Amino acid sequence: GGGLGFTHNNQKTHPRLADVIGFCLPKDAKYVAEAVMTVQRDFGDRTNRKHARLKYCVEDYGPDFFREQVEKTLGKKLEPARAYVFQTRGDHYGWYKTEDDLWHVGVHVPIGRVKEEVRTGLSKIAQELKGGGGFRMTCNQQVLIVDIPEAKKAKIQAMLEQHKIPHSNETTSSGMKRNMVACVALPTCPLAFAEAERYLPTLVDRLEGVLERSGLKNTDIVIRMTGCPNSCGRPSMAEIGFIGKAPGTYNMYLGGDFVGQRLATLFAESVTEDQIISLLTPMFSQYAAEREKGEAFGDFVVRKGYVKPMVAGRHWWTLPNV
Repeated sequence: GGGLGFTHNNQKTHPRLADVIGFCLPKDAKYVAEAVMTVQRDFGDRTNRKHARLKYCVEDYGPDFFREQVEKTLGKKLEPARAYVFQTRGDHYGWYKTEDDLWHVGVHVPIGRVKEEVRTGLSKIAQELKGGGGFRMTCNQQVLIVDIPEAKKAKIQAMLEQHKIPHSNETTSSGMKRNMVACVALPTCPLAFAEAERYLPTLVDRLEGVLERSGLKNTDIVIRMTGCPNSCGRPSMAEIGFIGKAPGTYNMYLGGDFVGQRLATLFAESVTEDQIISLLTPMFSQYAAEREKGEAFGDFVVRKGYVKPMVAGRHWWTLPNV
């Protein structure tokens, strides 16, 4: 029941984080997925296109009811949810070796734009790995070069260096740049109200200067931007999120947690680039001086009262003090 899209000024729409309703064995996953789709077919709202979403079905009926219907369709009970812990969030940069003795390296491709020297280098690496190895795209718009045999590791490393392809924390410029995500927006998407993919790197370049003056340049901070409230760039789960309203104008959201288990809260409406810089500059300075050990920026702005924590998507419109 998770989904991040909504419609500006339509308070019947809102983002929602998913609920864990149980556990199933891998062999049963496709049957559980079929049961979920069947329950949505039977109980989802078919009268209103903006409400005909699985997230609203779970929200309206509740996760317990939804689980019961899934189990009824499935013909057996789901197991109780099992405990799990996320050790990391985000993409791996640099080299990693797996139990099969193959190497993998994560590289930084800002906003997923493969161009210029990086394009040339990745093309040559692909040719070198022909017949073995491969590329995997991550959900944060980066690339993993995988299944590299030991005999080719040094050559691939030399090619990464030759073509200046960022592949470590030291070569990815900043913690914010490592964690920026944007949808394609203008000019490709007809739904976009504002720029995202073409513009976010420019904004982050300016913010990097502010971060560096505060001693935060290498601190990981999740920043995301999308050109419209369909939220393909996932800004409503970011520590700093921007959702386009008009060319050069965005709603600004703060307080999502770093691992993506809390939604962000609206902080300011219809802000421009200079206003964004003015709003974030004192926050970064305070964060540098007053953060607790290991405290992420999203948790800090909640603790300091810049925004209230968005504990559930149904409070999307009523919680913000804007």
